[in-house]
Amino acid sequence: MLRSLHIHDFVIVDKAEIQFESGFTVFSGETGAGKSILIDALSLALGARGDAAAIREGASRTDISAVFDAPTELRQALAEQSFDPDDALVLRRVIDGQGRSRAYINGVPATLAQLKQLGEALVDIHGQHAHQSLARPASQRDMLDAQGGHQQLARDTQQAWQQWQQSEKLLHKARDNHEALQQERERLEWQIGELQRLDPGKDEWEALSASHNRLAHAQALLQGATQALAALDNDEASVQHFLGAALHQLQPLLRHDTHLQGICEALESARIAAGEAASDLNSYLDRLELDPDALAQAERRLSALFEAARQFKVEPEALPELLQTLQAQLAETDVAGDLDALAEQVRQAQARYNELARQLGAARKKAAKKLSVQVSEAMQTLAMQGGRFEVALQAAPPSAHGLETIEFLVAGHGGVTPRPLAKVASGGELARLSLALSVIASQAARVPTLIFDEVDTGVGGAVAEVVGRLLRQLGARHQVLCVTHLPQVAACGDHHYEVSKTTQQGATLSQIQLLGANGRVDEIARMLGGLKITDTTRKHAREMLAP
Repeated sequence: MLRSLHIHDFVIVDKAEIQFESGFTVFSGETGAGKSILIDALSLALGARGDAAAIREGASRTDISAVFDAPTELRQALAEQSFDPDDALVLRRVIDGQGRSRAYINGVPATLAQLKQLGEALVDIHGQHAHQSLARPASQRDMLDAQGGHQQLARDTQQAWQQWQQSEKLLHKARDNHEALQQERERLEWQIGELQRLDPGKDEWEALSASHNRLAHAQALLQGATQALAALDNDEASVQHFLGAALHQLQPLLRHDTHLQGICEALESARIAAGEAASDLNSYLDRLELDPDALAQAERRLSALFEAARQFKVEPEALPELLQTLQAQLAETDVAGDLDALAEQVRQAQARYNELARQLGAARKKAAKKLSVQVSEAMQTLAMQGGRFEVALQAAPPSAHGLETIEFLVAGHGGVTPRPLAKVASGGELARLSLALSVIASQAARVPTLIFDEVDTGVGGAVAEVVGRLLRQLGARHQVLCVTHLPQVAACGDHHYEVSKTTQQGATLSQIQLLGANGRVDEIARMLGGLKITDTTRKHAREMLAP
């Protein structure tokens, strides 16, 4: 669960450190005091998008950290990503004046995607405008899939649909381009045949060029090597002779001056090296011979390779790679032109889609029945006695979203046939239904922390008290945080924070304070009667807070 939230220079908050407990915590305050700013700050720490507009005026950056208890099931994933899987999980977000964002997990730099992935496992936020999207078919479908716990099946169905459609496109393209593919195939076959007859070897051009260069200059090589051998190994005028003579002169002198030892060793090494070089030259000359036939053969091969390279507009050394590329292109053309194989791919892709869509439809039918009962029961306590809620599934042509349409139907009171929610529900009814759906969905949620940001908009009177009790009951299973303007909801909280704003040196700042017993009385009295708190409103507030 969420343990603490640390905010520095965010919008109108200069510094705030809020400690959280389990159960149901409420945040209240005057309009514009910054209640929802807390939710926005936490959202940034959970990977939401942000820019320089989030920085408090006059500050250089905003810095937000959220500290959670690290769920056991996340620790292995944290360790695999090199984040220290400690008992505490710290998510931090920093945004500077240029809008650059940095993210950290337990002090280690992270990506926003990693923050968001962890955030989705830790917190579920129900925004204050959730009821406005409730009338949209896409939102209704997503809500049903979330309640049924089959979002992954829905994603698999969507992916199968895309694969089916892609296979269909490939088949249609192959049919439309069959003649062009045949022409392309014939071109590739001819080019491959030409290259296979030439059979260029890997690195052949480099080796052949070196061999040709040696054969073309064999006479000069023979003459030069012979002369060099004579200079190294000749009876009276060779290098070896003069080196031996020098050694003969110096060696007797070593007994008079040992400094000559190094010189003698160098001369001996030179004499040995000259001997080895002479031996190597002898071996080289034994192998070297004039071979006009080999030279002519090398010239013919070079010419053939060069002509092929010119024809195919590549360098000669690239011919082997070109052959492999053309063979791969021919294989792709064969696949693209195999209408029977493509038709089989379409059949398999369609069959997979149909099976997944059938499973998804069955799961939705089961979830729809359960959700209809649950919401209908909740309506009875939310000033909609006798009302009924239904999730209608209608067969539809195949699509990325399955084989059915999903529509929420509602009857606001007894004796009325349920009709599409978007057409018959008032703003207040939409808000109440949205809250009921949020609470029901959250009861099945696995995330430890649930946040409701003014989802009680449009609710009042006795219904507000029911809403408060619903959220408190939810707080027995989850950590629940709620931003509210209703005293009936605030009175149900286990913990109560007041958000207020002050002016300091011409700047408006937001402050957050945990209220004690007397503070809660005053705040609920304010929520009941406005800015002027009277003994009557205080008395009413105490009655609301009484266990």
